[in-house]
Amino acid sequence: MSAIVEFDSVGLRYGTGAEVLKDLDLRLPRGGFTYLIGPSGAGKTSLLKLLYLAQRPTRGRMRIFGEELSAAPRDAMPAFRRRIGVVFQDFRLVQHLSAFDNVALPLRLAGRDEADVIGPVRELLAWVGLADRAAAKPATLSGGEQQRVAIARAVIAHPELLVADEPTGNVDADMAARLLHLFESLNRLGTTILVATHDLSLIAATKGAELMRLENGRLVDPTGALRNPPRRVGEG
Repeated sequence: MSAIVEFDSVGLRYGTGAEVLKDLDLRLPRGGFTYLIGPSGAGKTSLLKLLYLAQRPTRGRMRIFGEELSAAPRDAMPAFRRRIGVVFQDFRLVQHLSAFDNVALPLRLAGRDEADVIGPVRELLAWVGLADRAAAKPATLSGGEQQRVAIARAVIAHPELLVADEPTGNVDADMAARLLHLFESLNRLGTTILVATHDLSLIAATKGAELMRLENGRLVDPTGALRNPPRRVGEG
């Protein structure tokens, strides 16, 4: 199976500080479903930033969508980013837009006709339990509601790669299961998914998922009392 993302001895530092990611070698297979785990401060957020192209590696090689990132011009980045869906831990909703318009934003930026926007957005808002909150602005939504809007926005355009940071951290168990089903459905349609999470029950509920563990900026063998632990993706 071809890889959608490949790292070869990748390192990342901010400014002149110490490296926060060190010698990462990983391969995300196209169409795979992977969980990223590790303690707080391990570098998970920094790794996600590389994956959704908010940062470039400071050393090593990174390929995404078959392209060598170091050789890609900066003006190519927006086109790459449009192929990636991101669920941020802090939501990052556009505050002056309604829930409907936040979810519709990726479709409108892609130039979809409005007639092709309304139906999918309404359907997805209903799926995440927010059909009656479509007109609400983010400031009037609870944390869990904002999380669901953020997830709907990330998946509405069926991205090739979905990167999610603690996507079920602000929802109850029933909604977490519903959102997992949404991710699994998207994965079956071909989207490659990587989810950073501390929720071991979410991992155990995902059949066929793979697992990466990050500690002190390095990928290590997955450990812990996981029932039927997923296969290893990377090791340091």
